[in-house]
Amino acid sequence: MESLHFLLRDRNAKYSQTFDTVFQADDLHVLTTAPQAPRINAHCERVIGTIRRELLDHILITDGSHAHQAFKTYEDHYNRHRPHQARDQRPPEAQQRSTAVHDLDTHRVLRTRILGGLINEYRHAA
Repeated sequence: MESLHFLLRDRNAKYSQTFDTVFQADDLHVLTTAPQAPRINAHCERVIGTIRRELLDHILITDGSHAHQAFKTYEDHYNRHRPHQARDQRPPEAQQRSTAVHDLDTHRVLRTRILGGLINEYRHAA
């Protein structure tokens, strides 16, 4: 089993130097959140919620290597293919808004199954 490498915590005063020392004794690097960023927790909760709803609620993780593979695959999907609301429902790799295709006989659509079909990615055939 892989060991932990770092501990990420906020800057709350309840975390003293003694708190950090306990983790540093186990060779953990203690990282703190950005100063004066009161909404950082909301951003973290949003990402965690998305991962839970789109991945973890639909797949049974069997061990550490399976978890690593599933998260790595989902990370690639999220950062390359998944539409994002902030980008007008375009995936991160899309440079411009694609035009609607209404005639599916002349434009074939290819599907790629991700994580055993849990997620499907679609693209136009060349």
